[in-house]
Amino acid sequence: MSEQQQQRILVTGAGGMVGSYVAAQFADAELILTDAVPGFEALDVRDPGAVMRLTRDIKPDVVLHLAAATDVDRCQQEPDWAYHSNAIGTQNVALACQRHGAVMVYISTGGVFAGDKAEPYTEFDAPHPANVYGDTKLAGERIVESLLSRYFVVRAGWMIGGGEKDKKFVGKLVQFIHDGRSSLTAVSDKMGSPTYCPDMLTGIRALLDTGYFGTYHLANKGACSRFEIAKELCAILERPDVQVSPVTSDHYPLPAPRAASEALRNFKLDLLGINTMPVWQDALRNYVEAELIPLLGRP
Repeated sequence: MSEQQQQRILVTGAGGMVGSYVAAQFADAELILTDAVPGFEALDVRDPGAVMRLTRDIKPDVVLHLAAATDVDRCQQEPDWAYHSNAIGTQNVALACQRHGAVMVYISTGGVFAGDKAEPYTEFDAPHPANVYGDTKLAGERIVESLLSRYFVVRAGWMIGGGEKDKKFVGKLVQFIHDGRSSLTAVSDKMGSPTYCPDMLTGIRALLDTGYFGTYHLANKGACSRFEIAKELCAILERPDVQVSPVTSDHYPLPAPRAASEALRNFKLDLLGINTMPVWQDALRNYVEAELIPLLGRP
């Protein structure tokens, strides 16, 4: 596509964490932001007719498929719900892209791997998920690969972002530290690669420009435990007085098993010479300083 021609991009799941950054990262595109929650053009990707009709009417150049069931523990407890959203929902989007000629971008996860590899996983390692969530996301990958030739499967690591809506690990710890906690615990026996949402979307833009379709890892460079993230947060917030203690994952029992490692290497981007993802420490600092610190102290 000519750089002068404005892309029309249909976004599913635009109300989620990654979706909240799309408008800024694709400001020069014509965006159709959809979700099953209020505030967006209504679209439930589990409804095949609705997906096909909207894609037919809009005729997008690209479908950025962000809609997913991402609650790992609920997926484990309600596998039918998880497969309906992550496998069948993805199939509905892929079939619409097939029918109407759109490029599909499917966001997957490092959770498709077993976690038993000492080094970070590359795109050439065989997936073998440790839980139902990973199973459903891998099912989505295989559906996309089987139905389309013009697609990008993008595997992300531990997602960070969300700003004022961040109720996940980083958001909670920043608030705990700000509130005066003198000690924290964090799991040290699980490894992953943090992935800051705007960095991932920047990488997706670069991939779309190449037209070099396929499966890619797109995480911030490096790997760490949540214990290491907690230590880094104390440094960013200039709170060396906070004691961070490592614990095993047994300290926080959860319904879904977690792989020992979801660490990713952006190997194909390295080989193509377009791996511009920042290291995870810089991405974490950028997020905390730009989005979280300005919120501290607000009612």
